[in-house]
Amino acid sequence: MKYLKLIRYQNLFMIALMQLTVLFGFLKMQDIPLALALWQYYLLIISTICIAAGGYIINDIMDQDADSENKPKKVIVGKTVTEGLAYNLYVAFTVIGVGIGFYLSRVIMRPNFVTVFILCAALLYIYATNFKQILILKNVIVAFLLAFSILIINLFMIFPATDYTNREQMHPVFSVLIDFSIIAFILNFIREIVKDLEDLIGDKNQGMQTLPVVFGTSKTSKLVFVLSFVPIISILYYVYNYLFQLQYATIYILGFLVGPLLYFMIKIWSAETKKDFHHLSTILKLVIFFGIISIAVIGINMKYYVA
Repeated sequence: MKYLKLIRYQNLFMIALMQLTVLFGFLKMQDIPLALALWQYYLLIISTICIAAGGYIINDIMDQDADSENKPKKVIVGKTVTEGLAYNLYVAFTVIGVGIGFYLSRVIMRPNFVTVFILCAALLYIYATNFKQILILKNVIVAFLLAFSILIINLFMIFPATDYTNREQMHPVFSVLIDFSIIAFILNFIREIVKDLEDLIGDKNQGMQTLPVVFGTSKTSKLVFVLSFVPIISILYYVYNYLFQLQYATIYILGFLVGPLLYFMIKIWSAETKKDFHHLSTILKLVIFFGIISIAVIGINMKYYVA
């Protein structure tokens, strides 16, 4: 169990669930050609979660001091797993992830696409060792990595199967996944700031340059309140312009995404304690989970229940 906690198995499950939902709940219902066979797509998922697992491990290795203050009961590296073993696991997961990425890049006849996996792994390492000291940048990097797990599907499933004969058919599918990746980025970016609010004391003691450390809890909470308008307005705009004819998808999105986000907005305005911010971080995690499921809801609604 300690090894599962080390690689954040819940987060890896979310990534795998999202990629499976995109395939079976959306892509398979669009009647379009796909570049990878099913078993190769499973390899893409494995590659993604291996690189992410490596990122979580190196992050824990570098965060031992801060974690001992922010979440002492959850510290793994240095307690239940030695630092040396953690480094070996980091290398193993990263090599497996990049290695599978190299194979898949050859499969789709785009060998230079392996650069995507290498850059992602390198970015995770640099983030853990250097970028945490840079204001905002660390939040952007972590938020992008969730969006990356959607974008990589476009790169390996849609783009290689697109040519001049099916471009009009493939473009809307490509665009939908881009839209989902943007929303995922915004939600995760906000959640990362909320987590910084939760970890304020430990980050401050370790000299981290986070928004709460620089501007304080109150100002950062108000900033998050303002930022939370962005996903709400974006989702409502998207529903109104593209999904309004999909009755079930619209009801689902309003109830399971917009509703919780409105609750989040109300609560973040007056949030002050570590417990408050942990609760709000969990709310955003649920919104991201429901957002993943919404991909399948939209796909099913498009195929079977168009108004």
